[in-house]
Formats: sequence, C-alpha cells, structure tokens
Amino acid sequence: MRIAVVGAGGVGGYFGARLAAGGHEVTFVARGRHLEAIRERGLLVRSPLGELKVPATSVVPTIAELGPADVVLVAVKLWDTENVAAQLRDVVDAGTRVISLQNGVRKDAVLRRCLPAEAVWGAVCYISAVIEEPGVVAHHGTMQKVVFGSYDNSDARRAGAFLDACLSSGIEAELSSGIERVIWEKFVFLVGLSATTTAVRQPIGVIRSDAHTRELLRGVMAEAVDVGRAAGVALDPGLPDERLAFCDTLPATMTSSMHNDLTQGNRLELPWLSGSVADLGSEFGIPTPRNRTIADVLAPYELGQPDPGR
Repeated sequence: MRIAVVGAGGVGGYFGARLAAGGHEVTFVARGRHLEAIRERGLLVRSPLGELKVPATSVVPTIAELGPADVVLVAVKLWDTENVAAQLRDVVDAGTRVISLQNGVRKDAVLRRCLPAEAVWGAVCYISAVIEEPGVVAHHGTMQKVVFGSYDNSDARRAGAFLDACLSSGIEAELSSGIERVIWEKFVFLVGLSATTTAVRQPIGVIRSDAHTRELLRGVMAEAVDVGRAAGVALDPGLPDERLAFCDTLPATMTSSMHNDLTQGNRLELPWLSGSVADLGSEFGIPTPRNRTIADVLAPYELGQPDPGR
C-alpha cells in the first residue's frame, strides 16, 4: 500500500516504520530538527520488539510534497488537526482514506469539515512511544495496537486491505464495527489519567493509592461517560469502575503525555481532554465540575510554561 504519515513523532514514527518494514511504500511528513535528522540518517525506531530503520528518502517537509496515497495516517498534536485537514484536501482523492491516530473525540469531526465524510475512518491506538532524539523514536514496552473502522461500516475491501497491511507488518490490529464507542472508551481512560497525573503532578501509583485522588480519578472518568452517553454513544454505565480497576493494574510509575508536556514546559492538549469534556457537558446540559476545575487549574499552562512576570 501507499501510506502517508503526517507527523513522524512517537506514534506516527513507530507505526509508519513498522509498515515500511512490512514492504509498504511509506512517506513521512516531519519538520524541524527531526526532519533534518531523518534526511541525514533515516528514521531509527528502538523497540523491545526489534530495531527498525527507515531510509532518509522516506521523508518530506510538507503535505504538499506527498504523492498519491491509499491511506493517510494523521499523528500530529490535536491543535494542528484543522491546519492538516485543510492541507489534505489536495492529497485525498476518491480512493484515499484518512485515519487519525490522535487522542480525543473531536478529531474526526475536525477532519470531516475539510474532507469527504466517507474518507475519514475512526481509529485509536495503544502505544507508548516518544521521540528520544531527532531522528530516533523509542518504543516503551511491547504494547502496540491499532483499532480502526469506517463510521458506517462500509468500505469493507479497503478496510480489509489496510488490516492485512498492519498484520503483515507485525502490528497488532483490529477492525471494529463500533469504532465511535471504542474511541470514547479510550477517551474516558485517557481523560482520567491525563487530568489527574497532570493536576496532581504525580504518576498513577500515587493517584490511585490516596483516597481523595482515587475518587477524583473515578469522578473525572464518570463525567466523561455521562457526556458520551448524552452524545448518543452506547457506553456502559459501569465503565468508570472498570477503568478504575484497570488503573490498578498499571505500573505505579506510569504517567501521561500531558503530564510530561507540563513538566517540560510544552503546550498541552488540555482543550481536547478535560476541556472537551467540560465543553460537551455544557452543550448537553451535563454537570462536569471535576473536569471543568481541572481545565481551569491547568489553563495557565495550556500554551506552555507561563511567564510569572506578566
């Protein structure tokens, strides 16, 4: 398959490299020092599942320089989604399918504002991977999975072809007939993990061990479930407790990418996580006091480390 990966960070870099190693024609869109390093030395992925190396010729600096693609994987930060969607207009033709590996429940709606609805498939991924240094992606642990599907369960031939591409490339993959529910189920957990680890500035082990922060974690996830159900998504009312039990199985030192961004002074995806729960709650008339408070408390850090002298 011809696959374009927009965003060659931890997620896009890993899955794109796996597909390239599987014999598919993969082109990455990257920028800055990461782009220059890939141009000089190629993209290296270090993983417990084996090292991968993608040649230097596989990267371009802009979406406009992409050739025709069967599948476009979007793996940029959420605040770049609208800009990327607009640029993809000229890349997406009748046969192209766009699959966002981003977090959040609004990402595909943003893509569909600029692209044909049938071209945008839903997806989630499960992986811990980061840019270790320019040109190098580090995969932590062995978890690496993609779940995807069209929203109307059409396009079976194309979906089957991409599923085969993933599986033959060593990616654990699954085709879902209920992808919107799957996206929300991940979102519920992700909002809880991100909100609490970032607001408390501690890993999940500390959060779940203290009675007060444990209840905060459950409450944040319960609000996300209430909002999802109000939006018409068939979420199990018992999901907050099920996700809380899942949190008890995680390594005590596990944190979230938003917590890492906060400690490094980077921009936060806050508006698309707790901020999104609070905004959707207002839209549907669902109380979300915990998520609203967390969004308000972290608001000064949304664009990076605040300047105390302002």
